[in-house]
Amino acid sequence: MTLLLPERAPTAAPPAGARRRRGSDPAIRLLIVVCVLLVAIGAAIPLIAVLATAFAPDALPRYAEFFTSSVDLGILRNTLVLGALVGACGTALGFLFAFVQTRLDVPGKKILHVIALMPIVSPPFAVATATVVLYGRRGVISNGLFGLEYDIYGLDGLVFVLSMSLFPVAYLGLLGMLRGLDPAVEEAAMNLGASRWRILRTVILPLLAPGLVAPFLLLFVEAIADLANPLVLGGDYTVLASRAYLAVTGEYDLTSASVYCVILLVPSLAMYFGQRWWLNRKVRTTITGRPSGSVHLITGWSRWPIYGLALLVAAVIVSLYSTVIIGSVTKVFGVDNALTLDYLREVVAGPGVEAVLDTLLFAAIATPIAGVVGLMVAWLVVRHLRRTAWLLDLGGTLGVAVPGTVLGIGFVLAYRPDRYVGDFLVFPSLVGGSALAAGAVSIVLAYVIRSLPAGQRTAVGALTQLHPSIEEASTDLGAGALQTFRRVTLPLIRPALLTGLSYSFARSMTSVSTIVLLVTPETKIITSQVMSAASTGRYGVAFAYCTVLTAIVLAGFLVIRFIVGAGAELHRTATSEGQQK
Repeated sequence: MTLLLPERAPTAAPPAGARRRRGSDPAIRLLIVVCVLLVAIGAAIPLIAVLATAFAPDALPRYAEFFTSSVDLGILRNTLVLGALVGACGTALGFLFAFVQTRLDVPGKKILHVIALMPIVSPPFAVATATVVLYGRRGVISNGLFGLEYDIYGLDGLVFVLSMSLFPVAYLGLLGMLRGLDPAVEEAAMNLGASRWRILRTVILPLLAPGLVAPFLLLFVEAIADLANPLVLGGDYTVLASRAYLAVTGEYDLTSASVYCVILLVPSLAMYFGQRWWLNRKVRTTITGRPSGSVHLITGWSRWPIYGLALLVAAVIVSLYSTVIIGSVTKVFGVDNALTLDYLREVVAGPGVEAVLDTLLFAAIATPIAGVVGLMVAWLVVRHLRRTAWLLDLGGTLGVAVPGTVLGIGFVLAYRPDRYVGDFLVFPSLVGGSALAAGAVSIVLAYVIRSLPAGQRTAVGALTQLHPSIEEASTDLGAGALQTFRRVTLPLIRPALLTGLSYSFARSMTSVSTIVLLVTPETKIITSQVMSAASTGRYGVAFAYCTVLTAIVLAGFLVIRFIVGAGAELHRTATSEGQQK
């Protein structure tokens, strides 16, 4: 439906009386308490536990050792170099695919779009394990076709795998920005005689500056916080996340692990909030209310080299995921290609079925909690809280701002009472003796905290576009705040709920860095099984797990869409004031 909104500024925010009435609603107060408790237990307390351990008196000398040790400084340098290279390469790949989609007159765009989105639903290790099989020392392509014994382990392998895994984040953002640019600006440059290359260099790229910097910063954070790929492909190239993990599991030294976590937090939080600041800047690239004219697609010979490069990247992606699928049904992919169902049988009907069922159960519990709580946090932040809104918004985003390894170690420090890792006594419990992090409850809570920010940010954007007067009309007629949300607001922002639930399910099913330290013999998780299989060279089993996991994620998307529905879309006619803001 289309709503014509008045141009009067006072309607942009609820009246003071309405704010007081809604703020005094007992249901709202209870909702605030629930959200704050969940954020505190799942994110704030584990983070405080890490900081308390890292800044304890006996830990302070460790900082001096770190910054005077050439080995530790080399690890810090490795981490920053990896983040910068992945940010640059991933953003470049995202721009390449977005430019092909929006500016080139070429066939097969829909297929390219689907291929570009494949890494979003894939589990961890899928790309890394396939890369080892295809491009490693005895790789099917590197050694089998070209006779090379290329060492894929190290920085180059990590940059390749992480760029291929993360570039869809940049692609989706840049795709929206390129489609939103006003074609009239490019038409004006063309009328003045500018070439396509000059238009790209002097018009498009400057207008896309926020769209290029924001994904770079986000990919930087994701790369330096990643744990799974450095453990599989890192080799001698050690980064802070894997060093902190090894300090816990190999050296039983939680103090050093906490120090590594704090040092990792500094660039992670700086880049994350730098990205948030950049996105929230009051800058617009065009002054028109909506794009005018149509985009002039590139039809000359120059389109083919760009298109060819995109096809090459797409072919690499297809080869990686084809390897995962084929490798799950062949004895030894590239060596003995005889068909076998032994690996899939082990996963779905053998010892691996327990991990599949446990992961599915935990994800099924965490997904609705993360989706609904993310929606509630966004609603409270946008509609009901004023001075403390930023604090709850910050708490809700800690799950993605803080690296998963840091949160995982925080869970160990905060909630494992009297638990020994080797001969080391873990930090006493903050919850009075409850072994929370030792089992299913901690894993579900970790899933919720890591998944909550996606639904929260999506819902904040949807609620910001929804004019408050729509909800005011319901409350003025006597409806309560929760009743208004359920019957008026939720139907209009249902696509945000769908996005949040879908992302939460995928993130829960494929998470590894946060929960790898929380898994016990009684709670098996698919991702930890994949990591174990890949580390021991059982690539067929790892591929089988990845194939089953991908199928479950896709099926979960269909189920969520069936239950929630596509939802109503609100097309709003912007006011003249809104166009200027």
